[in-house]
Amino acid sequence: MACATDSDTTPTDPGRIPRYELKVVVTGGFGAGKTTTIDSVSEIDILTTEAGLTTAGAGVDDLNGLAHKTTTTVAMDFGRITFPEQDIILYLFGTPGQERFQFMWDELGRGAVGAVVLADTRRLRDSFIAINWCEQLRLPFVVAVNRFDDALPYTPDEIRQALDLDAHVPLMAFDARERSSAWKVLYALVEHSLRQHNLRHHSHPSASGATG
Repeated sequence: MACATDSDTTPTDPGRIPRYELKVVVTGGFGAGKTTTIDSVSEIDILTTEAGLTTAGAGVDDLNGLAHKTTTTVAMDFGRITFPEQDIILYLFGTPGQERFQFMWDELGRGAVGAVVLADTRRLRDSFIAINWCEQLRLPFVVAVNRFDDALPYTPDEIRQALDLDAHVPLMAFDARERSSAWKVLYALVEHSLRQHNLRHHSHPSASGATG
């Protein structure tokens, strides 16, 4: 896969409509960086439903390790990115992070080709809900470990073991604040989703080829 450049992340011809339009979910635990990821990579101003944290969430939302967080997504985030060379537009849907808003996840995941699960090594256990959700829906996903300045360093093998990830699930380190870094994660998801789709297609051949 080629590295992202400025020409990779913007359409080469604004008047040309890409052939494929795909829906992708960006999910993960509370404060893992979902809104930041979509905002950094989207080629349009993102639609966000962030609201300020209030005392109503006290005792409900776990803010351990998130002392500086003052807002939260209460419905969804939405952005868009174009891969012109691949003739693809991705529509990005970010899920809310708190458990009390997870009833919305299934609706946001409807029709998606894959998901990015964001992981925060300061709160790694928060990733399990998103991973389990993807597995239950048989939704291809990649795990992207977001960089936080106060997080302890862990090796990819340690993180993969802690999250009990299957060997075929891509695991990447990235910085949600950097456009090129988020671009690479989304590109990896597209490749992984297509690969999983092809594997499923070949493992379930059409009944028209049966004889008897």
